[in-house]
Amino acid sequence: MKHVPLVALSILFISQSGCAKDYSLSPPPDSEQITVTVKVPKELEAEVMQVMYRSATCKRITHGASGQRIELEGYHGIDVYPQRQGQSDLYQASLPRDGGGACQWRLSNVTFGVTYKNPERFGQDVMAGAGGGIIAIFDHNNSPRGGADFEVAGDLVLKRDYYPWIKENFLDGYIKRVSLIGEGGIYVAYRALQARHVHFEPILHSDFKLYSVGVKEKKKGNYITYTYPDGNVVADGRPDSKFLRLQAIRLAAESKK
Repeated sequence: MKHVPLVALSILFISQSGCAKDYSLSPPPDSEQITVTVKVPKELEAEVMQVMYRSATCKRITHGASGQRIELEGYHGIDVYPQRQGQSDLYQASLPRDGGGACQWRLSNVTFGVTYKNPERFGQDVMAGAGGGIIAIFDHNNSPRGGADFEVAGDLVLKRDYYPWIKENFLDGYIKRVSLIGEGGIYVAYRALQARHVHFEPILHSDFKLYSVGVKEKKKGNYITYTYPDGNVVADGRPDSKFLRLQAIRLAAESKK
């Protein structure tokens, strides 16, 4: 298996003693590798992976409400570009668990996912929106976006359904985005302490689109209008699970085939 090298970011900080300290990553050759693989549908593309390492050796200093000094683990983030495996739809990166260096960095978490490759296919000036994100946490710390939604033993293998969500918003300027709506939030976080392999397969149901049109002014009785792929229109302001409704519509349609 081909490993994708991490680019060591050489950052020199000046300590209180006046000496420069090297905070760069320097993974040893024999470091255990965690392989992250994304199976990318043809309409989507893999996002850059945001990888965080932590160090108990190189502390960061903050202060409490009373001004007391608080020492926390240092952290170091890098971007890793997943590499396409031949002519397949698999994109992969290998992340050393041991980040090495003077700070003895240890892999903490990785944030990754998929997004629309060509959002303009939904109209001129349409932008790619949020959704389709995964966070894999490999230690007992939170990620930059919070803690874990789920705990997983062993490798992390995910297969999740997604639907296109085309949103038009008018307040504070017009903008149109195409997002991915799945079960859970924009990012779903998993703690996988023993994982050596992470495999994410997003299933895009592109024929079942959700459209929403925002209000043009804020006033009582104005609500976002949602149009579902079965033709139903909802604009009553009541909360519901858009994902579960989309799932039900798709499954009903497929059962009639």
